[in-house]
Amino acid sequence: MIAAAPLRVAMWSGPRNISTAMMRAWENRGDCAVSDEPLYAAYLAATGLDHPGAADVIRTGETDWRRVVAALTGPVPGGLPVWYQKHMTHHLLPGMDTAWVHALTNVFLIRDPASVVSSYLKSRATATPADIGLLQQIELFDAVLARTGKAPPVIDADRFLRDPRAHLEALCTVLGIACTDRMLHWPAGPRATDGIWAPHWYDAVWKSTGFEPWRPRDVRLDASARQVADACRPAYERLLGVAMDV
Repeated sequence: MIAAAPLRVAMWSGPRNISTAMMRAWENRGDCAVSDEPLYAAYLAATGLDHPGAADVIRTGETDWRRVVAALTGPVPGGLPVWYQKHMTHHLLPGMDTAWVHALTNVFLIRDPASVVSSYLKSRATATPADIGLLQQIELFDAVLARTGKAPPVIDADRFLRDPRAHLEALCTVLGIACTDRMLHWPAGPRATDGIWAPHWYDAVWKSTGFEPWRPRDVRLDASARQVADACRPAYERLLGVAMDV
């Protein structure tokens, strides 16, 4: 009997989403390796952006994106049958060859850009449309769609938090794997798989034991921040139009 090929799930998100909680859910399955933003060091080394802990990220990470890609498409850590890769689409820099993405099973995690910008500006002084990831998401989505002829799965964070179980069950069905209740709850605290940047960004996730309940957000943006959100909204609306609605 030929062994089944491992499932490599690439979850493409922008910042300030539920991407780390989603990584917790997959890691807690027990049959799944996870990778936390493997292209982050290469992104920071190439851009020189002053992100929190940037020097440590670059010092401890792989800054050659080609080596990162070779690892992501190579043997699965621990020989596990599923490999969940948490990716940020803005880490795909102009000029980077993205053909390797098509060797993965791609899923897109989106969030309303106004909420993203509002959250992002709590940790960063400024934001640009390129920082939010939605413009890169729609470009990558279109590339996957053109390659496969089928829209890849899209998950909207707001819809997801209204019913995590139904969304996880629907996604696992699309991916051809069993869903498990272990994806809904996990022990609080840090993980060895968390990026070195976790102390700067993961406080809420470290305190969590499951997905936060959905609640309405009072989002207020000044004129400059609103322009950033508005620039990303057409991409968001397109992706929302094909997002899971369970």
